[in-house]
Amino acid sequence: MDNRTFRNAMGKFATGVTVITTDIDGEVHGMTANAFMSVSLNPPLILISIDEKAKMLSKIKKSGCFSVNILSEEQQEVSMLFAGQSSDKENVSFEKRNGNSVIKESLANIICTVYGSQVAGDHTLFIGEVEDVILRDGKPLAFYEGKYSRLTTPQLT
Repeated sequence: MDNRTFRNAMGKFATGVTVITTDIDGEVHGMTANAFMSVSLNPPLILISIDEKAKMLSKIKKSGCFSVNILSEEQQEVSMLFAGQSSDKENVSFEKRNGNSVIKESLANIICTVYGSQVAGDHTLFIGEVEDVILRDGKPLAFYEGKYSRLTTPQLT
């Protein structure tokens, strides 16, 4: 198995799209990520995976906190901005929650402090203890086979 085959196999798993944010010296930093999952209900824990080459790695280590912003289907441009595929910062609005910046209009904002971390291959896994959650109604932005997509409601017969 080569790297491309492995990557293609992982692309068969449809995911939601998130932007991970953290604040350093009053400046918001973010990156688009789909490597995110819940870990525990008691205490409430989530996990994110950050590439060792990503600038966000040192920022989360320094701040000791991060937010996961689960994007709605209307926020593809926001995802593209934080993935380095766009430079249009005008489409992003932030609000502060518990001292952390979160992206307005996301389906969910999950505010965390770093509970623990573990290097795994070429990534660092951060476990975040959830401190606060903001929820909104809407449909999620999805990612499948390397492309953005939208969920559709199945027609019942």
